Formats: sequence, structure tokens, C-alpha cells
Amino acid sequence: MITVTEATATAVPLERLSGEGVSVWLDDLSRKRIESGNLAELVATRNVVGVTTNPSIFQAAIGSGEGYERQLTDLAVRGVTVDEAVRMMTTADVRAAADVLRPVFEATAGRDGRVSIEVDPRLAHDTAATVAEARQLAWLVDRPNVMIKIPATKAGLPAITEVIGLGISVNVTLIFSLERYREVVDAYLAGLERALAADIDLAGVHSVASFFVSRVDSEIDKRLTKDGSDDALALRGRAALANARLAYEAYENVFGTADGTAEGDARWTALAAHGAQKQRPLWASTGVKDPAYKDTLYVDELVAPGTVNTMPEGTLDATADHGDIQGDTVTGRYDGARADLAAVEALGISYDEVVGQLEDEGVSKFEAAWEDLLEAVAASLRGKGVEGE
Repeated sequence: MITVTEATATAVPLERLSGEGVSVWLDDLSRKRIESGNLAELVATRNVVGVTTNPSIFQAAIGSGEGYERQLTDLAVRGVTVDEAVRMMTTADVRAAADVLRPVFEATAGRDGRVSIEVDPRLAHDTAATVAEARQLAWLVDRPNVMIKIPATKAGLPAITEVIGLGISVNVTLIFSLERYREVVDAYLAGLERALAADIDLAGVHSVASFFVSRVDSEIDKRLTKDGSDDALALRGRAALANARLAYEAYENVFGTADGTAEGDARWTALAAHGAQKQRPLWASTGVKDPAYKDTLYVDELVAPGTVNTMPEGTLDATADHGDIQGDTVTGRYDGARADLAAVEALGISYDEVVGQLEDEGVSKFEAAWEDLLEAVAASLRGKGVEGE
């Protein structure tokens, strides 16, 4: 974690990124980051205008125990369950972070200044439970700038519609495929239509669609390397960018282009007339995993207006130091993106198989991180004389 004194001036590349219409969100949160003033400093000096969390992030933060001892002691005295203890700690952190970002939220009319918290990943395949958890999280955090994260599983799609229909802002997570992304957009529009029918002010309902990036390259590159041919090796590091760029094309087809040269489809236009907000694409998993690639690859090459890039701190620091922001690197590159994915398919690598595998693995990884977190908290509660059933 960078210190306050190290983040004394806004980095020029981050200024340029924001100037291109990309909202910079931090993909990390901990109580230490909040209480030390580090989060506020990143907002003030690094163009950070939002925060995302996930089960892995909370597992790392709470698992360390740093900053949570007093609350753990209180929870132990109350004899709460492990699940309740975890939710009390995670929602407390999100609530505090939301307060730090509240001025950004107000200055941007709710567009940014958002903090995301995810439903229990064990509910990813249960629509009703996901909706109930989303309502509970929104109530627990009790801040207008919270976003509830719902995974883009088949069961998650109707949950997205129902939660948006209640007027709760949603961060749709774990999107890997173009087909699933289109289904997510449809679920969002259906939710807005429900909210409109319920006389909910659409201007206050916001959503982002978190399209995962680096994991696509990790899996496809592995298969390209196994192929070993010159054609295969030449495609390494290109599939993830191609996938994301085509997602942005799909976004434009529904919501219209940022420059106004093309309007959105009729369904969206009708909702926009009632004050509805576009569901912005969010580039997630932007930390580069292959050391052969530039560490700001998924920032430099995914610059497009009306998007969000949520970065782990290492990527944020790298972008601040040597990011190469040269304007829009997405719009108009769709034919090349299609050609890259077609070339991968031509080598016998199934796009549908890869993205299906990545969705399953994504849910499993978050479930495992959540279980690890529960175990760590249970051990802490037992150490304070509570069994934590």
C-alpha cells in the first residue's frame, strides 16, 4: 500500500485516462486503508473515484486481522455466528468507504463515488437467495452510493432484473463472454422497465457490467502456447483485448455512441427519456498476470469513453508512473478484434468452452475465498471464547 506522502501529486497518465472518459476505481479495500487516510488520499491525488471489493479482497484484508480486533472482540461477546460476523465487518468497511467517496458521488450526480459489495458467492446459482441477500446488503450498508455485486450466472440474470427493479444499483460481476454480456444488458433494461412501472426514479439507479479481462488471456494463451505454432504464438496477449473491445461494440449497439453519431436502440431510448442511466462497461481483472506483457496493458489498450477501469493497487501505481494513455484505443477496432478471435477459433480453441470454464472457475474461486474467510473468522471467534457456529 502506498503511503500518503508517496501519493502527493496526481499522476499525469491518470489525469489523461480520466480525461478520456474512463472512471478509475480501486479494486481493493481494507480497514487499514480507510483508517489511515490512504483511500481519501488516493481519491485526492490519484483520480480514484470508486472502489470495488470481492470475496478474495475481504479474505486478504480480514484474514490478516489488522484493524479488526476490536470489532471481533465485540462480535465474540455478542455470540454471533461466523456468517453474521463476516457481514458485520465487510459492510462496516463498505459503509466507511462509501462515506469517504460521498463527495465524489454528489459531484458526479451518482455516476461515480461508488463502493461495491458482493452477495455471498455461495448463492451464485440461487436467484431468490441472491435477491434477498442484495436487499439485506443494501439495508446494512445504508448508503446511496453502494452497489451490490451480483455474478452474471444464469441464476444471476433474473436476480439482476429484480434488484434493479427495486431501485437498487448493481455491479454485475464475472462476465467473460459476449453472449452473457448481452444477456446482462437485457436483464438491466428489464429491471429498469420494472422500476419505471413501480414509479421509481430511474435517474438514481446505476449499474456497471464488469467484464473480466486478464483471465481470458491467461487461459487462451496457455492453449496457444501448447499449440506452439508461429500462428498460435503470434496471437498471445490479443484475445482478452479483442473480447473486451467487442463487448464495447455491443454496448454501443444498445446505448449509442459517446459522440452521438449513433443512437441507442428503441428500448433504451424509451427508458432514457425517463432519466435512465447507461449501464457502463467496467474492465475488471486488469492486473497483468504474464510478466512478458507491459504491466499497464489492460489500461492503455482499453481506453474508451463511458467506461470504468477497476485496478488493483499495483496496476494503479504502474499506470500513474508509466501508463501510456494515447486516446481512445477501443472504438473502431472491432473488425480487428473479430479477426483475432476468429484466428484463435481456427486453431481449434473453442471460445465458448474457454469463457464457460472461466465463469465456473470464477464462481469457484470466490466461493473458496469466502470459505477461507469464514474459517479465519471462526478461528478468531473461538480464540475469544466463541464457537462461531
